[in-house]
Amino acid sequence: MESSVVTDEALPKLRSFQSIYETAVLHKGGAVVVEAGLPVVLTEKQLGKIPNSEYLSQMSRRVFRAGLKHSMVDAKWPAFESVFHGFDLNSVAMMSDEDLEGLMHDKRIIRHFGKIKSVRKNAIWLLDIVAEHGSVGEWLAQWPADNIVGLWTQLKKYGTQMGGHSGARFLRMVGKDTFLLTDDVVAVLKAEGIVDKIPTSQKALSQVQLVFNQWQAESGRSMAEISRIISFTTNSN
Repeated sequence: MESSVVTDEALPKLRSFQSIYETAVLHKGGAVVVEAGLPVVLTEKQLGKIPNSEYLSQMSRRVFRAGLKHSMVDAKWPAFESVFHGFDLNSVAMMSDEDLEGLMHDKRIIRHFGKIKSVRKNAIWLLDIVAEHGSVGEWLAQWPADNIVGLWTQLKKYGTQMGGHSGARFLRMVGKDTFLLTDDVVAVLKAEGIVDKIPTSQKALSQVQLVFNQWQAESGRSMAEISRIISFTTNSN
């Protein structure tokens, strides 16, 4: 595992998170509304109890959701569960090229061959994680939130079709604490002088990580809560 925190980066003088929170409350019409809109983050123990098959299912769902209407993908997901053997890692990893090609004729699912192939590739990768860490959940549970961008990098480097926003979205779907770089969050980071464009380089992501670490130390909130509260401060929310 790559270890925690990026250091020795010069940060601009940050606005206090309390001030950000007060702006979010003003925009949303009250603290009750803000708190009700915050995402759920699972504990390490809860993450560890999730079956490996569920992690592959959610990773695959994220891959197929990319660029498509989520409700349409979700409506088809029972069929995906069926054709991919309940997303059992070993069963999916053993699917032949012919098996995958045959799915291109199954009208119950989304017939995108690159995404179909990604399910087997990710199953094989997750089996390596299980061999090293005991389970996918244990691997995710042990990864420190103060270097969550390092986990994004792992997902992008070793996963298939898990680059861009997909890695962070997948983590949010399974309950792993992560911030999201949505348009609203990036707009606030720009306004605070932290970035001047969507952060994609390791240096820029490390800078953003440090900012979230500082706001977490100040507020005691999860990364997921912090990024959602930040998004509430913009005019689009």
